[in-house]
Amino acid sequence: MGTDLHELLRSLRVWDPEVTELPPLDPAAAPAAPLPLFERWFADAVAAGEREPHTVSLATADEDGRPDVRIVMLHGADQDGWSFAGHAGSRKGRHLAARPYAALAFYWPVHGRQVRLRGPVAVAPPEEAQADLHARSTGALAAALTGRQSRELGSLEELARASEAAWDRAAREPGTPVESWTLYRLRPEEVEFFQGEPRRRHVRLVYRRTDQGWSRRLRWP
Repeated sequence: MGTDLHELLRSLRVWDPEVTELPPLDPAAAPAAPLPLFERWFADAVAAGEREPHTVSLATADEDGRPDVRIVMLHGADQDGWSFAGHAGSRKGRHLAARPYAALAFYWPVHGRQVRLRGPVAVAPPEEAQADLHARSTGALAAALTGRQSRELGSLEELARASEAAWDRAAREPGTPVESWTLYRLRPEEVEFFQGEPRRRHVRLVYRRTDQGWSRRLRWP
């Protein structure tokens, strides 16, 4: 018997009070720039036991403007931007080469929070990309060495052979460079902090970059 998707969807609760805490967001007390608030919310998500809080949706567009989205890992956030990585020849890499502009969306349901960013994307110097890669796990290096990201795969057996060889090399040569590995930085022009509220009076605080710094505005939920 098949699953009734519509019935299943209707059975789900959004922000179940038994497992979800919706803390307030006071725009008047928010910092002048978005990075400190992002760092605070990220730390809150980690402390609350949010599973994989560093996962983020990355949206790009191809040369014809058709959108695409996938989940990536946040590699860092500082005054230079929010960082993520991948192979230059992957789909996202090709998109960003053609259209170096993207959007990121974090969702932390434990606190009913979202953070959305969009802006131009720059490529970090190769030495920074290699340092970032080699600071990660053996598995991360093995995945990078496996390569061919987004290309057509003939079979799972082919993947298994390439992966085993990559794992062996990563273990033997942990400093092996991966020339196609690229560290990207999104420098946001706009950052929105969304705080859920039990009566659906959600607070949306938007930072916009200006020549004088950051401006702050509220947006209807």
